[in-house]
Amino acid sequence: QVQLVESGGGLVQAGGSLRLSCAASRRTFSTYAMGWFRQAPMKEREFVAAISRSGDRTSYSDSVKGRFTISRDNAKNTVYLQLDSLKPEDAAVYVCAATPRNYPAVWGSRIHYDYWGQGTQVTVSS
Repeated sequence: QVQLVESGGGLVQAGGSLRLSCAASRRTFSTYAMGWFRQAPMKEREFVAAISRSGDRTSYSDSVKGRFTISRDNAKNTVYLQLDSLKPEDAAVYVCAATPRNYPAVWGSRIHYDYWGQGTQVTVSS
């Protein structure tokens, strides 16, 4: 079992930045690829970004590419999501997830993730 706890959400003006963190409970953190998803009210949960076990490969949705950056620190059992140039449409609950599948082709699909956090709210004012 892997417990994931997100932090770093909040209220920010459009064009601003936030840094989200997701701390994992297990020392085997480095055996999981990690992903970030988001869910806005009345919308499906959507893929945002993912990173490989070692951090050498990343993947982003088209809507955030060039504005968001995913990274990880295996020594700290933590994955990060840097959100820059935020837009009102980025407002959502951001959730991190862990998958043992270390290949980008599957990262965009929720069904491949075994563990999920509770999420952190990001609000963007216009």
